[in-house]
Amino acid sequence: MTIRKVPFYRLNLSAAEIRMVTDVLKSGWLTTGKVTRAFEDAFALQVGSKYAVALNSGTAALHLSLVAAGIGAGDEVITTPYTFVASAEAIIHTGAKPVFVDTEPDSFNIDLSRVIEKITPRTRAILPVYIAGLPCDLRELERLRRRYRLIIIHDAAHALGASHQGRPVGSTSDYTCFSFYATKNLTTGEGGMVTVNSKKKRDSLRLLSLHGMSKGAWKRYSTGGDWRYQVLQLGHKYNMSDINAALGLAQLRRFKEMQQKRRRLVELYHHYLKDIDEIELPVEPESTTHAWHLYIIKLRKPGLQKRNRVIERLKKQSIGTSVHFMPLFLHPYYQKGLRLDRHDYPNSYNHYRRVITLPFYVDLHEREVKQVATALKNAFGSGWGK
Repeated sequence: MTIRKVPFYRLNLSAAEIRMVTDVLKSGWLTTGKVTRAFEDAFALQVGSKYAVALNSGTAALHLSLVAAGIGAGDEVITTPYTFVASAEAIIHTGAKPVFVDTEPDSFNIDLSRVIEKITPRTRAILPVYIAGLPCDLRELERLRRRYRLIIIHDAAHALGASHQGRPVGSTSDYTCFSFYATKNLTTGEGGMVTVNSKKKRDSLRLLSLHGMSKGAWKRYSTGGDWRYQVLQLGHKYNMSDINAALGLAQLRRFKEMQQKRRRLVELYHHYLKDIDEIELPVEPESTTHAWHLYIIKLRKPGLQKRNRVIERLKKQSIGTSVHFMPLFLHPYYQKGLRLDRHDYPNSYNHYRRVITLPFYVDLHEREVKQVATALKNAFGSGWGK
C-alpha cells in the first residue's frame, strides 16, 4: 500500500486571491501604491491599531522599527536566544548590542521576571518574540516599559490573531512587527508589517522604508505625480509592492475563516495525540488567545538523540516535520561573535532538545492528522527508549 506523504507545509490560495493579484498585474501599477495603502488600512483595523506600514519582510519590520526608535551604536536591546536569527540580526545591524534573557521554563517566551537583571543605563528596548503565536504578558511588558522608560518592539512574526487579556497583539504601545512569509497564517509571499498608534511613528517608518524620500515620492511616476523629490533622511529599500499587498488583502478577507480552521486542527491534534504518554501538547493559557501559527509538541524527557530519532522515524513514514528553533547560542556566529554559551540559557536549551513541529496549515485534513498521530505512535514503538 502506498503511503501518502504529509508535507510539513502546503500552500492554500483561493481563486479570489489569484484574481486580486492578477488584477494588479493587469493594472500597470506593480510597486507600492493604492493597493498597499488599502492593505495597511485593513490590517490596522484587523489588529486594533491606528496605523500600519507594509514592508517587504518581517525582518525589515524589525530593523526599521529599531531604526525609527533611534536605537543604534552603544545601545542595548533585551531579547531572547530562543528565536529565528532575524530577531537578533536586526538589532546588530543597527549597531546596538543584543542582550539575552532565557525563556520561561514552561513556554518559549522570554522570562519577564528576569529582564530586570539585564537592564543597564544603556538599555533602550525590549524585543520579545512570540514563538508559534503565543504572546507573553502584555501588561507586564507595559509595566516594564513605563518603569524603565523603555521601547517595546514586539516580534509578532507568528502572532497575527493573538491576544492577551483582551488586548490584540498589534494594538499596544510602540512597535509590533508581523511577517507574511509563505508559511505564515497570512501570506504575501514575502512581506511584513509594523503597527503603531502614533502618526509621527508611522510617518517616520514610511520615510525610512523608501530611501528617506519625501512624502509622495512613491507615486512620482503616476498620473498627477511629480518627478521632484527630496531625500530627507538616510533610508532603506523596504517598501511592499502592490502585487504582494493584493495577496495579503485578499487573505485578510478570509483570515477569520482560516483561523477557525487552525483552531479546529488544534482540537483534532489534541484529540488524536492525547494518549501518547511520551509527549506534551501545546497549551493555550487562560486569558490568552493563541494565534496557532505552529503546532509544536515536546518530548517529556529531553534528549537530542531521542528527539532526532523520532523525526527520522516520522520521515520514514512520509511525515514532514521541523524544529522551531535552533537557539542562537547553537550557531557559530553567535557563539563566537557574542560569546553565547548554552549553559547560560538552560530553559532554552531544554526546549530545543524536546521540540518537534508537526504539519499544520489550513489545507491539512483530518485523515492526515490521524496519519501523523499514527506515525508518532509508531515512532515511540519498539526500541524507542534505547
